[in-house]
Amino acid sequence: MSQQAPLRFVFYIAARPDKVWEGFVSPESNRILFMGSELEVELRPGGPMNWIGTGADGKRTTYVRGEVIQVKPHKLLQYTFATFSSTKFSRVTIELVPETEATKVTVTHDQWAEDNTDYSPCSDGWPRILSRLKTLIETGKTFKPH
Repeated sequence: MSQQAPLRFVFYIAARPDKVWEGFVSPESNRILFMGSELEVELRPGGPMNWIGTGADGKRTTYVRGEVIQVKPHKLLQYTFATFSSTKFSRVTIELVPETEATKVTVTHDQWAEDNTDYSPCSDGWPRILSRLKTLIETGKTFKPH
């Protein structure tokens, strides 16, 4: 089966890699970025990486689920990714590289099946998430999603 093109985003955040790393993996920042959703993660290969919240019916809902593939704290996080409505997994790779006064953040979201319906929402969602994360890390607050 053919694949959709990888999504790739590069951002620069005015903070050290350890602070940017915490932005990606801490429950507190994820709660802020994802409107109260909880990140349940075990930062080890094979560990779960799930965003859980309350659904419209008031019940516990897994919005995004995945499994950690690789972890190099403050440098690299790679995991599988599927939304609650999808049976198809893709892969997310987050790379952090220190710059003089910033961290270069590269997010590559790839291994998309041709018929994976998460592609379009993720192509729009990643720039929004990364912009909100950048604002949160640099200012201590962020803006609401659309």
